[in-house]
Amino acid sequence: MTLLLVQMATVLLTALLCGLVARKLGQTRVIGEIVGGILIGPSVFGRLAPAASARLFPPSSFASFEVLSNIGLILFLFLIGSEIDYNHLRRHRGTAALASGLSILFPFLLAVLVAPALRTRFAPAAVGALPFVLFLGISMSITAFPVLARILEERRLQSTPLGATALMCAALDDVCAWLLLAVALTLVPNAGDSLPLPYRLLLLGGYLVVMLAVVRPLAKRLAASRANTALSYELLAITLAVVLASAAATQAIGVHPLFGAFLAGVCFPRVERWQAAIRTRLDMVVSVLLLPLFFALTGLRTRLDLFSGYRIWLWTGLVLAVAIAGKMGGAVLAARCTGQSWQNAFALGALINTRGLVELIVLNIAYNAHIFSPTLFTMLVVMALVTTMMTTPILNLLGIEDRSRDSHHPASAEPA
Repeated sequence: MTLLLVQMATVLLTALLCGLVARKLGQTRVIGEIVGGILIGPSVFGRLAPAASARLFPPSSFASFEVLSNIGLILFLFLIGSEIDYNHLRRHRGTAALASGLSILFPFLLAVLVAPALRTRFAPAAVGALPFVLFLGISMSITAFPVLARILEERRLQSTPLGATALMCAALDDVCAWLLLAVALTLVPNAGDSLPLPYRLLLLGGYLVVMLAVVRPLAKRLAASRANTALSYELLAITLAVVLASAAATQAIGVHPLFGAFLAGVCFPRVERWQAAIRTRLDMVVSVLLLPLFFALTGLRTRLDLFSGYRIWLWTGLVLAVAIAGKMGGAVLAARCTGQSWQNAFALGALINTRGLVELIVLNIAYNAHIFSPTLFTMLVVMALVTTMMTTPILNLLGIEDRSRDSHHPASAEPA
């Protein structure tokens, strides 16, 4: 217990310091927290002080990090699902649907093209072609909804047409990506799991029907009868119980519990005061205490020391180019097809290209399922970091005004 407490204190202070540095450099705090996780891992701390690193972060202690970070991620994915705005989705459904569809389809198809070469060189020997392609495609095509929302909020663009469209694209991307991930996970047999694939898919379909056709209407009816009341202690307890039960159900089916948490958030009633109360009560604990543990666990798994030759860096550059070309290219093409200017089209592409935290969640799921090797895992972590760090500089280069500095200028010359 003493070791765990010291580890948590180290992780929290590192995340705090690196987050502050990232904000000073014009990046989001989450970028600094991710880099902080890498700094305390084997790539930096492990190389500078291997004895101290082995004593502070022995592999036997990773199980505690795994449990705590999974609890934090379950609550975090619930918060993401609960913030999807159906009204914005309906208002911007044209551009959002097309941009979201193409920004998933293009990188997925490009991932299919490079998957055989990557699988030959960097995948564990026992990995099947279909699971590998699905996980790689999801890794290339996902958008980090919470990081994107934070970037827009910091620049005060969340209420602009460009910001609203970007958020809706990211929300649709997340829904599609998690559905694809659920299917991909059914193709990966768990240890001790004897359920055949058709039964797992059937159970997944039944679970979706129960959540969307039973739980969501019941939650909506409950909200209608108590919409004028604050979110009570009892309602919060019931909500958390449903989230945990939903996560447990998907885990039992053979799908990751984070999918169940996300869908529980989608089913949460859209009562503004309830949503605000949920975020106020959960976000501080999740963001300050639990998510840094996840970043630390990711950093401890990231092995930049494996990048020993120029060929590894060339493959990393190829992965990065494919990810950017597919994600940004699909979004830019869709925006132009719906009548947007080149400025707004590229701005939307840059925003949709943000990956960050949600990408790391998918990569860790693939790592735990033994789909990605440590080398490929590290390559994709580098891709997630670079694509997220690109967003703010590209917006500045395009002349998209930062409204937090000057609220008198429009976000762009034309509506998105």
